[in-house]
Amino acid sequence: MSLPHAILTALLEKPSSGLELTRRFDRSIGYFWSATHQQIYRELGKLEAEGSIRALASQQPARGQKKRYEVLPAGRAELARWTAASQDPKPLRDTLLLRLRAAAVVGTAGIGEDLRRHLDLHRRQLAEYEEIQERDFPPGKDAPADRLQHLVLRAGIDLETFWTGWLTHALAEFERIPAEGSTTP
Repeated sequence: MSLPHAILTALLEKPSSGLELTRRFDRSIGYFWSATHQQIYRELGKLEAEGSIRALASQQPARGQKKRYEVLPAGRAELARWTAASQDPKPLRDTLLLRLRAAAVVGTAGIGEDLRRHLDLHRRQLAEYEEIQERDFPPGKDAPADRLQHLVLRAGIDLETFWTGWLTHALAEFERIPAEGSTTP
């Protein structure tokens, strides 16, 4: 149930239209909580119906005009309740890891190439996060909101650092496996 909370967070940061929210998700929240355009619009409708948000009055005719939304007190209270609630970590579910396990019994065809592809993707994501850090969090930018946002970015940097290190190790180990690749579990 976190998408409504992600939307409430984004709207509290800045009242926005559905299209603006989609773009903002692509540039920030979407790095750790993705949503499609359709999911965002569907959730905006639900949040509006339950009284958590409202569409701002437009100064132009409604036809073709984007609805901009803002959070109401009930939405802020729900977000505060959710933020304060304890939640357990989610178990890791990763298709690549499952495929490696399966390769132990059916062979490694295609796995090496995909490990290299994943390593490249994680290296690019790490570079992007590091660019964001350099651009958006210069030394001295330490207001409480900035520090919390930087913590989220640091989580992304640390995760990508882990994956690039693990994939580098996995590739080195993979190179030591005989070409037929079938091994006993």
